[in-house]
Amino acid sequence: MNLDGALGRVRVVLSRTSHPGNIGAAARAMKTMGLSQLVLVDPQSFPDPVATARAAGADDILANARVVGSLAEALEGTVFAAAMTARKREMAVPMMWARQAAGEIVGRSAFGDVALVFGNETKGLSNDDVALCHMPVKIPVSEVYSSLNLGAAVQVLCYELRMAALDPGAAPGIEFEPATHEQIEGFYAHLDRAITASGFFNPINSKRLWPRLRRLFGRIRLEKDEVNILRGMLSAFEKK
Repeated sequence: MNLDGALGRVRVVLSRTSHPGNIGAAARAMKTMGLSQLVLVDPQSFPDPVATARAAGADDILANARVVGSLAEALEGTVFAAAMTARKREMAVPMMWARQAAGEIVGRSAFGDVALVFGNETKGLSNDDVALCHMPVKIPVSEVYSSLNLGAAVQVLCYELRMAALDPGAAPGIEFEPATHEQIEGFYAHLDRAITASGFFNPINSKRLWPRLRRLFGRIRLEKDEVNILRGMLSAFEKK
């Protein structure tokens, strides 16, 4: 696998960062491991001289960083997204450890941009944020002291990605084109309309249904053709 090509398709997404120093630290961590795409979701302060100072020479990463207003916008055009989380999520797809996840993330980069999503320093990612991603990922920190700085977390994951890209493992079998973030979210919107119109789904009384549906389809890792089939079925049902 081409190392620069694989890592060049990885977006590091920092969501609602509260301290600009962590943005700079993340940029430095990225550059040392060969990653270049930084996307900031509604940062509290950016650009900021503190971020530049902490970047310690990774100014180009900061200069090319994209600032967006929502996580959905940050994920546009990606074929896979991993959500970094420190705790288990009841309705999320099964969690993977960072080293195990790195291989899958790098493998998915063969089909397009992939994303590593990090949350706010204090609150992390919301359940809705995690639901937009395909897989929650956790760093196996000590149970005695598990507090990990955002910049350090980015460094760990960037390192694991680099190692996975250097040693991609066995050659993959037959692969089909994965669905993009927009295609999957379009399917969910279509499914929402169909099951609501049919009376199967009541938004007021069925609050746990949607997290379960996202978990179900998230485990499958939907392909583009599968999304088209599912939406074709929904359209046929709607006509009847």
